[in-house]
Amino acid sequence: MADTTHVSRIRLYQDKRPLRRAYLDPFPEPLRFGVHGGVKELYGIQPAEELPTTLDHVVAAFAG
Repeated sequence: MADTTHVSRIRLYQDKRPLRRAYLDPFPEPLRFGVHGGVKELYGIQPAEELPTTLDHVVAAFAG
């Protein structure tokens, strides 16, 4: 078995739905998640602030 190359250390906080914050060590600023566009329409909500969804971040990671 290969040696471990990296271990992600993440703290995730649920704020007022649908807002979430993820802190990735060693970075001090959080990634912020929410809803926008078709996702907010799907769930029938009007967020105070539109933010990328978790799916947006996953797609960006795979596309990069």
